[in-house]
Amino acid sequence: MTLTELRYIVAVARERHFGRAAEACFVSQPTLSVAVRKLEDELALKLFERGGNEVSVTPLGAVIVRQAQVTLDNAAMIKELARRGKDPLSGALRLGIIYTIGPYLLPELVRQAIARVPQMPLLLHENFTVKLLEMLRTGEIDCAILAEPFADANLSMMPLYDEPFVIAVPGAHPLAKRPSLSATELKQETMLLLGAGHCFRDHVLEVCPEFARFSTPALPSTEGGMQRSFEGSSLETIKHMVASGMGITVLPLLSVPPASQQPLDTQGHPLVRYIPFTEPAPTRRVVLAWRRSFTRSEAITALHQAIQACPLGGVSWANTQ
Repeated sequence: MTLTELRYIVAVARERHFGRAAEACFVSQPTLSVAVRKLEDELALKLFERGGNEVSVTPLGAVIVRQAQVTLDNAAMIKELARRGKDPLSGALRLGIIYTIGPYLLPELVRQAIARVPQMPLLLHENFTVKLLEMLRTGEIDCAILAEPFADANLSMMPLYDEPFVIAVPGAHPLAKRPSLSATELKQETMLLLGAGHCFRDHVLEVCPEFARFSTPALPSTEGGMQRSFEGSSLETIKHMVASGMGITVLPLLSVPPASQQPLDTQGHPLVRYIPFTEPAPTRRVVLAWRRSFTRSEAITALHQAIQACPLGGVSWANTQ
């Protein structure tokens, strides 16, 4: 049994496909398949069920794959301990981040990281929460910036900040002149939502649960109008839909562009108005999460300090003392 074979079975379990696993490991498929078969022969059991276009992990195979990941982490720890003696912060840090945070935090975070720890480049991965949790579990990334709640998955976590939500309405909308709005006042509006898979969609439906029954792609109704809910692929797409007068939406505060960057109509008026919720405003807790077996605590501390140095106006920084 070798570490290489363990890497191969972890990759197959993750990809559910021998070809994709081989690509991820930078080897040919026959090389990977022979190594996996050799390990199965050595253990005298089947780790994977092979059939059709997808490979499934056997129940006992899943246990062995989890232990293989622990073994790989421990092997990496030996190398990391040696590296720490030279420079605890040397080497790349693989950071995952969800789609509704990445565009608004990463530009400043990367600048701060380069200025503070240039020897620790950030390798960035944007994805959904569920996928990032899986990547943490399998060791594809070292840490992730996520929004609670999510399944713990045996992770260490550090709170970063609480981010309030705001309401975006078309500039000509009757609500556009209001200083604040409550969730109940949105019930009669057409709501624009992110598509399934985005955790922020779930946050919005918690604030406005009455829109859950409308949360399907827009289709013409039998009455000639449109459904009460539309779905978009990104917050930026939804903001453009609001600017076009197609409905309203709820956004995290950091996604609101500065006044100088907001689109204007031909008379110079904003196409979108961003209105705060009445108190208490709904918020989301943003956290930094990493595997408990991850050994580079100095890297996590350095990343946290870089995040805290970012000028994120309007958020409430968490007390980590």
